[in-house]
Amino acid sequence: VKLLQQALLADQSPTIGVSGLAGSGKSFALSGLMLSGCGPWLVIAPDKEAAAYIQNTIAALLPDADILFIPDSFKRPGLIEEIISSQVMERTESVNKLFNNSTTGYQKASMLAVTYPEAIVESVISPSSVSKQQIQIKKGEDLGVEGLLSLLVDIGFDRVDFVYEPGQFSIRGGIIDIFSFGNEWPFRIELFDEEVESIRLFDPLTQLSQRNLSLINIIPNVQTHFDSREYIPLLEAIPSSTFVWIMEPGLIIDRYQDSWERLSSIRAIDIDPEQHAIVRFIKEKQFTPTHFLIDGLKAMRVIIEGDTNEFLQPTSMIPFKMKSQPSFNKNFPLLIDDLKNQTKLGRTNYIFTANARQVERFYSIFEDLGAQVQFIPITKSIHEGFIDSSAKVVCYTDHQIFERFHQYHLRRGFTKDQALNVRLLRELQPGDFVTHIDHGIGKYSGLEKINIGGHVQESVRLFYKNNDILYVSIHSLHKISKFVGKDGTEPVLSKLGSDAWENLKRKTKSKVKDIARELIKLYALRKNAPGFAFEPDGYLQNELEASFIYEDTPDQFKATQDVKEDMEKAHPMDRLICGDVGFGKTEV
Repeated sequence: VKLLQQALLADQSPTIGVSGLAGSGKSFALSGLMLSGCGPWLVIAPDKEAAAYIQNTIAALLPDADILFIPDSFKRPGLIEEIISSQVMERTESVNKLFNNSTTGYQKASMLAVTYPEAIVESVISPSSVSKQQIQIKKGEDLGVEGLLSLLVDIGFDRVDFVYEPGQFSIRGGIIDIFSFGNEWPFRIELFDEEVESIRLFDPLTQLSQRNLSLINIIPNVQTHFDSREYIPLLEAIPSSTFVWIMEPGLIIDRYQDSWERLSSIRAIDIDPEQHAIVRFIKEKQFTPTHFLIDGLKAMRVIIEGDTNEFLQPTSMIPFKMKSQPSFNKNFPLLIDDLKNQTKLGRTNYIFTANARQVERFYSIFEDLGAQVQFIPITKSIHEGFIDSSAKVVCYTDHQIFERFHQYHLRRGFTKDQALNVRLLRELQPGDFVTHIDHGIGKYSGLEKINIGGHVQESVRLFYKNNDILYVSIHSLHKISKFVGKDGTEPVLSKLGSDAWENLKRKTKSKVKDIARELIKLYALRKNAPGFAFEPDGYLQNELEASFIYEDTPDQFKATQDVKEDMEKAHPMDRLICGDVGFGKTEV
């Protein structure tokens, strides 16, 4: 890695070839370069899956760095039948972060973005055009709501009741929610009269705040607001100070050409003018793969991994001495022999695993087999193991040892159906009965804006007995649930201010305690009955569990541990496992 760093910094625009990397070795090499202050980086992988695994691995190795992902805009890479707003948002956010990183005066080396051919073939809005047309809002400044509303509409935003995707805003009294493009979370602005009292990011699913901000920039709707003249090739939007790592350039060029031809062949009548400015740009600006590589990368420092071709020829080569992790096929004696041999060769053994439970299984299996194995567990998830003979390290992954599927994780956007508290309001109709945990059964009557201490807030209006009204803040929706009772039987409304609801809750608790006492007696009798006590987990059980394709969820793990604990007792088990179809009852 040091040789690679020296070669990169010795020349302003070298093209360096690397060979001998294996498994996740390239991710470790990139992480080492970033830690040594070499960066920022753009990594071009052959396809979306490879890009996602690299992004996930480096993000696990460097949790404090900005590890970005630049996706294409479509549901299926290179096919334009459906644009995914969350992918457009992440694409815009990543490109603008790279661009702004070079213009702030203090460039962070600990920034890396990963992409792939179908994402590069798409043009992007020039970051300078974005910065010119964005709306800036500061804490403490005066903000006219009507003027802001007009500006948001002008830059392509839609007004909705509750925001859940980029390009939406809502105004509820003195609260303004805006989901900007180029940002993972929406903004919530609270006004005192016209003064911006607070700005914070919030989770649209829970409505909970993430962190406070003093200044925000609202990026226009990148899907509808800009015309094709403001689009540029993606590589032109990347600062020239960026280092580029290209994997398998021959394969990348082929996939880039395929995507290019697919998008360029679209007939004009197939293009939705509001959604496919990126396609119009491709049709109007006839760039070629030669331009993409030579002109797009000519000012950058490039590392080539894999076979070279006529477009890119390295000026020097840096060899690594790595081998891929061997296949053990869940053969633990074979794994034990291998780890012992690696130790004899003076190498340090590391086993990477996604969670601590898998580490415990390794220790348990080695103990059951009576093996004295030297290894260091690392609770970080990497995609592929490798052996580096030069660095004298062995990095194995648990999922390869157990032949488990290793899943990558990419950011997913929010959907309308996911917003839990907001969904309650959508499901309720005026006249529906609801239960408030503190006040009892009332009747839903819609939303109303009320003034509380000088702040206008949106509240839920509930009617109770004698037409008494209760206003519930949208921040307290967790206290309300839709009434569930006997079909066709209308409930009696509770009376506000009376003790009836509290008395009903107290009587219900008393009855529950009576039932509990009866159950305790029953369980005492069962506990005295004889049963079969199973042995604690052994080698085969640990191996079986570790080989499952997916890791247990916390609920599955707890249910499994509870069942095991019951089965090891000397009295009959009495337990019921409940769960929806496909939620893992069979594995438990």
